[in-house]
Amino acid sequence: MRSMPRNDPRQYDDLAAEWWHPAGRFALLHWLAAARAALIPPAGAPGRVLVDAGCGGGLLAPHVRDKGYRHIGVDLRRSGLRQAAPRGVTAVNGDVTALPLAARSADVVVAGEILEHVTDLPATVAELCRVLRPGGLVVLDTVNDTGLSRLITVTLAERFGIAPRGLHDPALFVSPVRLVAEFARCGVTLTVRGVRPSLRGLFRWLVLRQAVDGPRIRPTFSTAVLYQGTGRHAG
Repeated sequence: MRSMPRNDPRQYDDLAAEWWHPAGRFALLHWLAAARAALIPPAGAPGRVLVDAGCGGGLLAPHVRDKGYRHIGVDLRRSGLRQAAPRGVTAVNGDVTALPLAARSADVVVAGEILEHVTDLPATVAELCRVLRPGGLVVLDTVNDTGLSRLITVTLAERFGIAPRGLHDPALFVSPVRLVAEFARCGVTLTVRGVRPSLRGLFRWLVLRQAVDGPRIRPTFSTAVLYQGTGRHAG
């Protein structure tokens, strides 16, 4: 892969072949997408819209396909959008800090593994809330701003080839306290919980290099590394 600064989004163009490789470098992203989808209820009525901010290759798509939403995916990199579109995602090229969507146009807004990559967190949170209808649901997951998360997701993950080198800039990691406060300013009360990969899943992926079926992300008492968040827009 080309030498680039940390967190350079062009890396995803070089890694485009990994999006749908079941035991590839983005396997953990597949697991997290399934866990996010489990927090999204069925649409319940025709015409409901789900906005997938930073959708990448559309990994959420197979997990929400039968929930009844129009799935709109927004991403900076066209290489990911080209893979998301054939999987039922309405692909939109755009920046999560300035979503090219109308205000109050979404019933659900999903921000999966994107908040630890944005350089303007307040603007991103404001945009996620702007496009969310009153009473709408936000679902997210991200990486905590702790020494342990930096050790695991950057130092060790890059050393042992779990994560591509330079994919994350730990200076952008987000604490739950800060994230809850940012959403509260925009009228969303966010509830967070810690999550972790299953040990069996990690062994099969990292050691045996096998695709992993079944639940692979589990709730945990600690938000020190990975955490999920859900909240409703008060309007």
